[in-house]
Amino acid sequence: MFAVEMVANRDELERRQRAKLREMIDALRAGNAFYREKLKRVDFDPQRDPLAALPDTTRAELQQDQADYGPFGTNLTFAANAYTRIHQTSGTNGRPLRWLDTDESWGWWKSGWRTIYAAAGVRAGDRIFFPFSFGPFIGFWSAFEAAEGLGVLRIPGGGMSSSARAAAIFELGVTVLCCTPTYALHLAEVAEREGRDARGSTVRLIIVAGEPGGNVPATRAAIEAAWGARVIDHAGMTEIGPWGFEHLDAPGGIFVNEAEFIAEVIDPQTLTPLDLGRAALPATGELVLTNLGRVGSPLIRYRTGDIVTLRESPLPAVCGYRWAAGGVCGRVDDMLVIRGNNVFPSAIENIVREFAGVAEYRIRIVEESSLRELAIELEPAERAAGPALAAGIEGAIRDRLHFRPRITLVDPGALPRFELKAKRVVRD
Repeated sequence: MFAVEMVANRDELERRQRAKLREMIDALRAGNAFYREKLKRVDFDPQRDPLAALPDTTRAELQQDQADYGPFGTNLTFAANAYTRIHQTSGTNGRPLRWLDTDESWGWWKSGWRTIYAAAGVRAGDRIFFPFSFGPFIGFWSAFEAAEGLGVLRIPGGGMSSSARAAAIFELGVTVLCCTPTYALHLAEVAEREGRDARGSTVRLIIVAGEPGGNVPATRAAIEAAWGARVIDHAGMTEIGPWGFEHLDAPGGIFVNEAEFIAEVIDPQTLTPLDLGRAALPATGELVLTNLGRVGSPLIRYRTGDIVTLRESPLPAVCGYRWAAGGVCGRVDDMLVIRGNNVFPSAIENIVREFAGVAEYRIRIVEESSLRELAIELEPAERAAGPALAAGIEGAIRDRLHFRPRITLVDPGALPRFELKAKRVVRD
């Protein structure tokens, strides 16, 4: 088994962070037009001043910069011929962002994934299956390439049907599966439909990303029950990097990889940074990150939109890093207001997935007059079980989230399945 690189204590960690930050800011002032403009009126000493003295960076700024200076924008520290990789965000939050990496920055991305593998308990001799098509999405490109040199067998699953992928898992003796939580459930469903029991496969770890489901308790439990394997969550973004990892010995949360990221938490309404001192934790708010090893296309104080609750590490082996309890709890722009109740889609998912027999579901937001209603399209695995499922889910949502959803049963197979990020919230 590989090891997570650690530091002696929090003070040493912060000293290293500030040294890396100083080097990065010097490089940006010299060569990065985007940040040179943002920093030109800022007198900032990386060794002394609080990070909040620096301006933040938003996705909207980056999108506008790429629209104005296409195709890549001005957040590039080196000449164009220094960049060797291009990836792209999904575009679920508006105009997709194109992101370039140098060889050095791509090496930094892969080192982040090696930390994910180490914390998950991946070991030499494992067989890792990547059941997705290799398009512009960065996450599993980096996962695939980072596994090189670890003594594992990497099995690509692009260009295959779900049926062929399910068969390959059994025939090739796969031990580690990398996919979204939704697709892990779908592959188990496909295997069962074709007479295979996913619990009887050799899969022992399922590393998930791309959705909050890996740390939604009911979804995690459903995946682990379907496969008889341990689910490991992690977090990252195309533009910021692989910032979080779950440790095999600390389920139910994600460590911030603070060797490579400086983390802040701000109040989503006032944008005021919260105190992250030991005595002030836990702290709940929007996660703000500064990456420290992606100098070619960096981000300073990037507002991720992710809502987290940071606590001290629950694990002595990872003593210096803060821990996001429950992983990413939701997104600032995902919160729904239903009859005066603030609800994250992940809270609804946690209730729906508690009920065995749910094959898939979709949330519809219906605007009627001045009221907003929430409707759920529910696809049961077996048609006959539908009415009882609908009644149970309606009651649980009413009792725990304090509103009554409209639930409509749909035929088995009627709702879409997703290979990457699932889109389960639609607006009429």
